Amino acid sequence: MFFSDNLGNIDHCFFSRLGGVSLNNYKSLNCGLGSNDYKPYIQKNRLAVSKYFNLSSKHLVTLYQTHSNKVGVLKSNNLKQIYMNDGIVTKQKNMILGILTADCAPVLFYDNKKKIIGACHAGWKGALTGIIQNTINAMLYLGSNLKDIKCTIGPCIAKDSYEVKDDFYNIFIESDSKNSSYFHQFDKKKYNFDLRGFIIKQLENNSISDISSICLDTYLQEALFYSYRRSIHKKERDYGRMISTIVIKE
Repeated sequence: MFFSDNLGNIDHCFFSRLGGVSLNNYKSLNCGLGSNDYKPYIQKNRLAVSKYFNLSSKHLVTLYQTHSNKVGVLKSNNLKQIYMNDGIVTKQKNMILGILTADCAPVLFYDNKKKIIGACHAGWKGALTGIIQNTINAMLYLGSNLKDIKCTIGPCIAKDSYEVKDDFYNIFIESDSKNSSYFHQFDKKKYNFDLRGFIIKQLENNSISDISSICLDTYLQEALFYSYRRSIHKKERDYGRMISTIVIKE
């Protein structure tokens, strides 16, 4: 099960958790090397993702994501140097940019005119501190024009499932009082947070107008998606990660 679209020679796909070989809590397409899943299963899953694009797994690039706002530019010779980022952009052909998520939002960018692509991991920290803007800026550095950059947001935790406390709310309000519009207070010190809505606003603030979105809730739809928050509530020791991908094909 996946959600994909072919954009000429730019292809992207939001994979669900279905279609892999992992077992138990990781069933089945767990692509997160940072999980405690059996590593040969993860490698087989990543190979399956690569084969979807008719490429080998050596063409699949994922990052060591830390909820930062850092973005790397993938060139022909710097793969090891850009590992520690939460966003990545490139002009390189046949390199699959992969973002791993389990409630956070995968955000994919593409410029069909200049053949430039980007991807970022947007949890609340990254979204608040500039991962969206920094990814866009990296595409501009490679030669994109703002009017040509399009964006699509994959499945993530929905507002009704994202309960937070007042300390979380206060962080956003201290940054900008207008951020209150992304919260719904349902108890004295508890709120629901609209991560997707907040990300869309960040895109709009950076002059991105062509935005599509897959509005599916990773927390509620257990059969389709891994969820960090759901694993915590179920007292599970670990959880799998979905992968979201974009590539420029030759």
